[in-house]
Amino acid sequence: MSLLSVIIPCYNEEENIFFFYEEFIKNQPFFSENDMEFELLYVDDGSMDHTVAEVKKLHEQDDRIHLVSFSRNFGKEAAMYAGLQKAKGDYVVIMDADLQDPPSLLPEMFSYISEGYDSVATRRVSRKGEPPIRSFFARRFYRLMKKISKTEIMDGARDFRLMTRQMVDAILSMKEYNRFTKGIFGWVGFKTKWLEYENVERLKGETKWNFWKLLLYSFEGITAFSTMPLLLASVVGVFFCVLAFLMIIFIIVRKLIYGDPVSGWPSLVCIILMTSGVQFFCTGILGQYLAKTYMEVKNRPIYLVKEEL
Repeated sequence: MSLLSVIIPCYNEEENIFFFYEEFIKNQPFFSENDMEFELLYVDDGSMDHTVAEVKKLHEQDDRIHLVSFSRNFGKEAAMYAGLQKAKGDYVVIMDADLQDPPSLLPEMFSYISEGYDSVATRRVSRKGEPPIRSFFARRFYRLMKKISKTEIMDGARDFRLMTRQMVDAILSMKEYNRFTKGIFGWVGFKTKWLEYENVERLKGETKWNFWKLLLYSFEGITAFSTMPLLLASVVGVFFCVLAFLMIIFIIVRKLIYGDPVSGWPSLVCIILMTSGVQFFCTGILGQYLAKTYMEVKNRPIYLVKEEL
């Protein structure tokens, strides 16, 4: 009998805990027919509400429900990594507690696993319910990543993914502190089937991902799976060096031919401000990579567990 481990990262999701369980359990006939057991692993990412209490109530009713509760909020990336470490199943799936990842897709996902795929990943073909500006920048991010990174990151990709134990072990072998799981999924490879579905809005509560957090998350992805920004900084530096050399020649020729000294402090100030801005921009890019190296060298734990059931 095979075992399916379901990882459910949670942050202030007390309203959705029971409803997710109720919706997931509807797949019980499918599991019985395929001689499969399951475990639900709720990973509480330092919630400030009663998420832990709600999970404990379910645990008393069903011993297939487990809890890992962090000492504070470490982020969804840490929650997914903790879930992957704790999962015991032959197959592992990551799902959101807000039911934006429909449990009803699991039978279809398993059908592709039986065909020989190592992973079945999901992507949204629409962004219904999202603010237009957020959707616009999200699409620009995925388009940019396709151009600057060798790692496959699909537009509209969700963390909702069913994987074999072999792929999970490969992901766990990557112990980096600065984690961008969407990129890690693509980097480890393995045969993946992409399953498309229409966007599903949250059942209850509000999203924890505002525009600013998504912007920072996109920077995390860019610096984690591409060194193109460093190359860009180098190219910009070379460009300004060449431009400065040409301007020096222009000034010398102008002086020799017209005897006109260079004048105009406003233009000089503008040039200084522009070049200074470019220098700070390039220094900032270097700083981002240096900061990530600094965090990796510290070798701090990715998460700390306060309570576990």
